[in-house]
Amino acid sequence: MRPAAPAYGQRSAADLLPAAVRSLGFPGADEGLRLPAADRVCVLIVDGLGSALLRTHTADAPFLASLDGAPPLTVGFPSTTATSMAGYGTGLPPGEHGMFGYQVRDPSRNVLLNLLRWDRVTVPEEWQPRPTVFERAAALGLPGFHVGPAAFAQSPLTRAVWRGAEYRPADSPGVLIAETAAAVAQEPRSLTVAYYSSVDHAGHVHGSRSAAWRHELAVADRMVERLAGALPPDALLIVVGDHGMVDPSVRIDLDADPALSEGVALLGGEARARHVYTVPGASDDVLAAWTSILGDAAWVLSREAAVDAGWFGPTVRPELLARLGDVIVAAGPDTALIATEREPRESRLVGLHGSIAPADLEVPLLLARAGSVVTGR
Repeated sequence: MRPAAPAYGQRSAADLLPAAVRSLGFPGADEGLRLPAADRVCVLIVDGLGSALLRTHTADAPFLASLDGAPPLTVGFPSTTATSMAGYGTGLPPGEHGMFGYQVRDPSRNVLLNLLRWDRVTVPEEWQPRPTVFERAAALGLPGFHVGPAAFAQSPLTRAVWRGAEYRPADSPGVLIAETAAAVAQEPRSLTVAYYSSVDHAGHVHGSRSAAWRHELAVADRMVERLAGALPPDALLIVVGDHGMVDPSVRIDLDADPALSEGVALLGGEARARHVYTVPGASDDVLAAWTSILGDAAWVLSREAAVDAGWFGPTVRPELLARLGDVIVAAGPDTALIATEREPRESRLVGLHGSIAPADLEVPLLLARAGSVVTGR
């Protein structure tokens, strides 16, 4: 049975910051996700923090667990950092912002573009030209701040999806707490987004069931607790993730089976969410071959079927369709679709994400004000 599409328009990554702007008293459609009214809103994105992982490891994250009262969010598909950050930053589903995963085809050059590393040719503001939430907020007179690693201040991803905010660099938990608290306190009414990456890194390298991952979660938990205590009392703190993570025991090497390369021009995406770009006229044959070979290990859909199923949102802008694979593949709950020759580094990662399975897609929505739990609807 195919999993449900993300809850676009209700409880998705794209719905969070527009809801935060409304909670600050600024105009917006009063539908979908609703948050408590506040004078200042601070959103902390913990990379790699999935709802299922947090439920499993509550002993390592007692403060976060104490805040767990609201139903989780679903991030967009693919459930990966570039897509999720675009959802949060633009307030749009993938079919509108066009950030369709880790590696996607640039139709103008027929090459893969890595949306975390980018290249020297692509202009981020042209690849993703829609106004960000911060840009729209600034037009309303709402100040915005973004706190994250110094190296990301002018990165292509920041330019694509977070432009419009004042950037505050922070390269350690202590500096992140201090810079975030200072940004939130600077204006009587503001929206601040902070980003923390170490949990995700530990999961990729060591696995999400490892001692290293649990210790990183404990560090993040203590950081969030101290951040909550450092914020002004009228601030609403919201903690979310950008995707979950699993450690698949079934690892299918796409480079080891010639039948899975026949008719394939480019292999995009990542191990749990694949864009398969076919040579002209081969899409039906590739769809049939991948469906037959992978069987129950993955959900294999044509581009048209994935769009119709709402995987990328209610609609996909026509000019963005060519960025999507001719065949879209979402790995099953315990499967990785690695490519040891084409992606040697990525194929060695232990913890993975990107699929439409709940463990990848669902992230916590945790709210606190002055150390007290509050509930979003």
